[in-house]
Amino acid sequence: MKLISVNVGRPRLVLRNEEPVSTGIFKEPIAGRVMMRTLNLDGDRQADLSVHGGPSKAVYIYPAEHYDFWKREFPEMDLPWGMFGENFTTTGLLDTEINIGDKFRIGEAEVVVTQPRMPCYKLGIRFGRTDIIKRFLQSERTGFYLAVLKEGEVATGDEFALVERDAHDVRVVDITRLYAREKGNAALLRRALEVEALPEGWRHYFQDRLEKLSDSE
Repeated sequence: MKLISVNVGRPRLVLRNEEPVSTGIFKEPIAGRVMMRTLNLDGDRQADLSVHGGPSKAVYIYPAEHYDFWKREFPEMDLPWGMFGENFTTTGLLDTEINIGDKFRIGEAEVVVTQPRMPCYKLGIRFGRTDIIKRFLQSERTGFYLAVLKEGEVATGDEFALVERDAHDVRVVDITRLYAREKGNAALLRRALEVEALPEGWRHYFQDRLEKLSDSE
């Protein structure tokens, strides 16, 4: 479990349907050690704080293993590290294996996994194609966000050390599936609601879904 690229970027104005849009999705790899703070990495910013950033989305991880899939999907495209807007490109940390609530030490910092990344139209801007949004979600290769429990410096080449495995065994991909494919899975909804690290927005959404399922029985 290794950090192979640290990527940062500040918001920039781009055109969408001939209208200017501010986005921080354009990230580029950097060298050297960088401070990971409660809200983001030094040198990195989010444009729309109503849906991006915040303590539960301080750092976004995207597994390098997923890039092979997308290179097959889009063989004509250049896909450098950071293409998905991720802060950390990693190896050995897969959506199908990592639990929400898992805690890791990386460099001088400690982090906890909070939620999968849900795509928005800005991913379409980055790729220059709107179909990436649907394909990204369907692929279940979403990557995931971290909250920072202890601030500290990190750098490319640092190893992730598992500090604590969340006992509820709700994987990142399970949350994605509850959102996209398994909306009626009451048992998984209940397990997800027990995960302390799951942000309140997801908690309210799943609780509402569970109540609607109960009403329909």
